[in-house]
Amino acid sequence: MRPEQWESFKKAAKRQLGAGTPVALIVDSPWIPGYVGGSHLEYYLNPELGFQANLGILREFPEIIFFPSWWVEYGMAIEPSAFGSRIHFQPDQPPTQSPSLPRLEDVGALAEVDPYSDGLMPFALQLYRMQMPRILDAGYTIPVVAARGPLCLASFLRGVPEFMLDTAENPEGVHALLRLTTRTVIDWLKAQAEVIGKTVEGILVLDDIAGFLSARSYREFAHPYLKQICDAFPADWVKVYHNDANVRPFLADLPGTGFDVLNWSHKVDLREAREKTGGRMCLMGNVPPLEIGVRGTPEMVAASAREVLAKSEGKGLILSVGGGVSPGMPRENLRALADL
Repeated sequence: MRPEQWESFKKAAKRQLGAGTPVALIVDSPWIPGYVGGSHLEYYLNPELGFQANLGILREFPEIIFFPSWWVEYGMAIEPSAFGSRIHFQPDQPPTQSPSLPRLEDVGALAEVDPYSDGLMPFALQLYRMQMPRILDAGYTIPVVAARGPLCLASFLRGVPEFMLDTAENPEGVHALLRLTTRTVIDWLKAQAEVIGKTVEGILVLDDIAGFLSARSYREFAHPYLKQICDAFPADWVKVYHNDANVRPFLADLPGTGFDVLNWSHKVDLREAREKTGGRMCLMGNVPPLEIGVRGTPEMVAASAREVLAKSEGKGLILSVGGGVSPGMPRENLRALADL
């Protein structure tokens, strides 16, 4: 994004008077390679192709804030790779990973992660070092660093079904694992911020797994760790939480984490989300990403966006889709958002 776009996003995120309603979309490698007509392996392994893909998209849609901006990521592989998880790369889709912690009892044997040496983390940091001067020279900035959240990372290491059973059968072991993954998330965010430099003023944490929990389980296994992450960074930074699973059971609790912005599922109505969060968070959404964003027509996208804007009454909203941009969202549908 351009520096002035960041200022617009920041004002909306902090719910400042007269902030307006910017249009912002979370974009990453599930969508970008297909959109520009390349393979995922080319996008990950060819820095020039990746740079030009991002630059081309930014220039094609100057009205849209692409968030978090020039995001170096390899699908969801970076964080689990630092723990030794086997990563499976495919030519036409983001990589997947195999669980690497078959016994929760062995969590104490896992060493803390060093972002500067472990897994794919140093490769991502080096790519930021290489590309940052070109990004600034082109008139853009990287104001936000991103990481998968502590429950998301824990579920990568254990497997989602296993992790969910763990919360019932071995809560002490789950807390030990979450203490480790939370430390990893914080250290990874700080390493990115250090490498990128003084342009960084915000964090993006993506953790859908919290949306699989009841309200009581959320308060035990998610809330304190999400709050710990927010507390690890300056109070004036913009803090964005992405969760497009079922956030309804704990919407009222989320403002207490310290996040400024919630990017949430379109399955929870904007008015309900605002009521339950008490207006203490800026809401980022809420056009349906698949039914409308990918499968709908431009007219349907525009109509859905206007409905969201009407419900927002012009305050506390960053217009987006209810989640990240899904693979296959076409140019015409992005243009419908840009032209509102």
